[in-house]
Amino acid sequence: MQKGPPTPKGFRDIDPNLAKKRRKVIEKIITVLENSGFEPIETPIIEFADTLKGKYGEEEKLIYEFIDRGKRQLALRYDLTVPLARYIANHNPKLPFSRWQIGQVFRGENPQAGRLREFTQFDFDTIGSNDLLDDAKIIAAAIKAAKTVGFKNPIMKINDRKNFSGINKEIVITLDKLEKIGEEKVIEELIQKGFTKVKAFSTLTSMRNKKPTNDLSQIFKLLETLDVDKKDYAFDPLLARGLDYYTGAIFELKILTYGNLSIGAGGRYNDLIGMFCGKQIPAVGFSFGLDRLIDAIGEN
Repeated sequence: MQKGPPTPKGFRDIDPNLAKKRRKVIEKIITVLENSGFEPIETPIIEFADTLKGKYGEEEKLIYEFIDRGKRQLALRYDLTVPLARYIANHNPKLPFSRWQIGQVFRGENPQAGRLREFTQFDFDTIGSNDLLDDAKIIAAAIKAAKTVGFKNPIMKINDRKNFSGINKEIVITLDKLEKIGEEKVIEELIQKGFTKVKAFSTLTSMRNKKPTNDLSQIFKLLETLDVDKKDYAFDPLLARGLDYYTGAIFELKILTYGNLSIGAGGRYNDLIGMFCGKQIPAVGFSFGLDRLIDAIGEN
C-alpha cells in the first residue's frame, strides 16, 4: 500500500535488485565497447533549449522545456546524440573519435513497454569517418554486447536509407509496419493514402524485392572479416528509421524471444554533427534502450 507521494506519470523508482541487475549489464557492455576502442564521455542532463530545438522534426514537441530563475530557456536532454554533437563542436577532439555514453533522457510521450518518460540510453558512436568499416564495427559491437549480456539469438536487421529515395515519407512509414500489422493492413493503409489496390500491391512487392545497395554489400563483407556470424544479421529492405535523420545504413537489433521487439538501433548520420561545427562531419552510431534491454533479458 502506497504511503508516500507518488512519482509523476512515466517516472519510477528502481529497487536494489533491479539496480544491481542494471549495473551488471552495464559493466558487461562497457567491457565490450572499451575493448572495441570506444572511450567514455559524459554530458549534462540540462541543455539550453535552443541547443535541442530544430533537431528532432515533429518529435520536438516531446522535449521537456522550462525557464530557470535567471529567465533562461532550458530543457532536459531528449537523447545523447545532440549533446554529443555539441561536445564535438566545443571540445574539438581528434577525429575519428569513438565514444560511449550512458545516461538518463527525457521525453514527454505516452509511457509504453520498456519506455517511460525518463529512461536510460546507452550510446556508442564513431565521429569523423566515412569508412564503411566503422559502420561494420558499430554493428559488430552491438551484436557482441547483446550476446555478452546473455542473448542467444540477437539479429540485426539492416537496410540503407537510400533504398527509400524518391518515396514519400508517409508511404515509407506504412511499409515499415509490415512486420507489425501484416500485409493486408499495410495494403489497406496504402489505399487510404490514395493508392489503387493494384498500385498498393505493386509498391509493396517492389520494395520487398529491393537489393542491398553497394554500401550494404560492402558492409556485409566487412562483417565477415570481423567474424560476425551471418545468422546474426539480415538485410531488411522495408526497415525504416529516422527518415529525417539517417543518411546511409540503418539498423535495428531485435530479440526473437522478446516478441521480436527492438532493444536498440542506429545508423549513419552525416549531417547532425555539422549543425554545430559549421561543416559536414560524418558519423555512425548505435543506441541501446537499457530499460527495454533489461526487460528482454528476463524473457530470453
